[in-house]
Amino acid sequence: MSIEVTTMSATEVSLTEAAATKIQSLLIQEDNKDLHLRVFVSGGGCSGFEYGFTFDDDIKDNDTVVENYGVKLLVDQMSMGMLKGAEIDYKTSLQGESFVIKNPNAASTCGCGKSFTPADSGQGCGHVDY
Repeated sequence: MSIEVTTMSATEVSLTEAAATKIQSLLIQEDNKDLHLRVFVSGGGCSGFEYGFTFDDDIKDNDTVVENYGVKLLVDQMSMGMLKGAEIDYKTSLQGESFVIKNPNAASTCGCGKSFTPADSGQGCGHVDY
């Protein structure tokens, strides 16, 4: 099995420093150094597709592995097509704390902020709180 680790680029998914810091604190709580954050897109939600996050220790052959600020992010091949160029941030506000996905491939997002409609051109306006 050959796994390639890439660094952040405009064609990959990226993490902000705030998101990486939050993920690192969650990984410390899990007390497992082999876990990485898997980000994926699945069918569902009120806009057609929804974002998902899970911790995973299994790096699959078709995964893209992106490392930002010491955090490895795993994205499967199908999801990467819908997440290219997306930025994952972590925000704290009066409404609470959440991961925020700025996805240039989303034409629109639903009111709940967890699902999106993909843009055909890849030039959407999706800014999602998760």
